[in-house]
Amino acid sequence: MKSPIKHIIFDLGGVFLNIDFQLTNQAFIDLGVLQFNEMFTQHFSNPLFELLETGKISEEEFYTAFRKESKTNLTNEQIKGAWNALLLDFPKERIDWLKNISKKYRIFLFSNTNQIHYDCFIEKFKMQHPGLDFDSLFIKAYYSQNLGLRKPYPASFQAILKEQSLHAGETLFIDDTIKNIEAAQELGLQTIHLKAPLTVLDLAL
Repeated sequence: MKSPIKHIIFDLGGVFLNIDFQLTNQAFIDLGVLQFNEMFTQHFSNPLFELLETGKISEEEFYTAFRKESKTNLTNEQIKGAWNALLLDFPKERIDWLKNISKKYRIFLFSNTNQIHYDCFIEKFKMQHPGLDFDSLFIKAYYSQNLGLRKPYPASFQAILKEQSLHAGETLFIDDTIKNIEAAQELGLQTIHLKAPLTVLDLAL
């Protein structure tokens, strides 16, 4: 019998933040980077992106390496604009839902992201939800570039469980990427694979 859920760790993209990887792919194609899809998708990332997502390289180093990988002379701003194109909006009803769910459970965020995306989506959130601080909606928001670890590596989940003294069996992990769900299950977390078109509004928690 499963333990009652006391804590929830949420993913960000595809859960609270609408994203569309195809928009970034298209933006790079428009800039002449025709092979971007081979370099980065939701389910695979070139080592360069993994370095960025775990904070091992700076924004400047990423742009320089990206130019080399893609054999282009794009400016930093061109790369940043295309890279951020996938980040869309935070639907109000999901944020309202999140505020309500935080009254029932201890809630956390764990996102594979990078500082370039973080700066962009936090700005979008402020514009869409004036007066609200996104990170403060959680007991703690964990971002891979700060944690130095990313999903689906077990050490990333273990670091959060340890820091927050969470028992895996009492913790629910919600993500839209199956390999992250499978990794959490291996560690004994309860999981929900939130696959489109489902949203958090469809969850009975």
